[in-house]
Amino acid sequence: GVLSPVRDFPCKTPAEVRASLPDDKDVVAFQCRNPVHRAHYELFTRALDDENVGEGGVVLVHPTCGPTQADDIPGDVRYKTYVVLKEETANPRTFWEYLPYSMHMAGPREAIQHMMIRKNFGCTHFIIGRDMAGSKSSITGEDYYGPYEAQEIAKANAEKLGVTPVPSLNLVYTEEEDYVTADYAEEKGLTLKKLSGTKFRQMLRGGEDIPEWFAFKSVVGVLRENM
Repeated sequence: GVLSPVRDFPCKTPAEVRASLPDDKDVVAFQCRNPVHRAHYELFTRALDDENVGEGGVVLVHPTCGPTQADDIPGDVRYKTYVVLKEETANPRTFWEYLPYSMHMAGPREAIQHMMIRKNFGCTHFIIGRDMAGSKSSITGEDYYGPYEAQEIAKANAEKLGVTPVPSLNLVYTEEEDYVTADYAEEKGLTLKKLSGTKFRQMLRGGEDIPEWFAFKSVVGVLRENM
C-alpha cells in the first residue's frame, strides 16, 4: 500500500477527523495560517452563536500547516502554538486538527475550495473572513479582490456545496467591555486598543511584555522560543 507522508505535525485523514466529531451537531470550521491570538479565539467561539448554527454546535479549528508566504511563521512552529493553546483553553466545544495544505492566496475561488475541503472533513459550516485568501496587485500594491467577494461567492454557492458560510465578526478590543464588534464599539463610543502585527513581532524580539488582551501566554512562550 501507499505509506502516509512523514510530517512535523500530525494530519489525520478526513475519515479519521469525521469519526472524532459529533455526528448530531453542527460543526463550524475555522481556517487560519497564523498563530491563534485572542481576537481569533473570540471570533471562532462566538461563531457558535450565529443564527445559522444549531444548538450545541462545535468548532473545528483546522489550520493550514504547510509552507505559506516567506514572512509567515513556519508551519512546525505554528503547530506548536496550536498544541499549547488547546491545552490552555481546554474548551470542550473546540476541536483541533491540522491540514497539510499551502495557501495559494487565490481569493474567492480558494474560499470555495476550503469549503469543499472542510465538508470532506465533516464540517457543516465554514467561517469566511474579510478578503479571505486575498492578494495584492503586483502593479499597484492594492487588494486584488474586493473585501467581501469571498463571502458573496460562498453564500451564492452554499446550497450547491452543502456548507453554510458564517460571516467573520469584525471584533475590536475595548478598555471598557473587552472584545465587541466594531459597530457596537463605535455606537457606544468605547475606547479601542490596537496592536499591529509588526509591533507585536518587534515586542516579541525585544523581550517586551505582550498584553494578554492581544495574545495568549502559552502562544507567546512558543513564539519567543522559536524566533
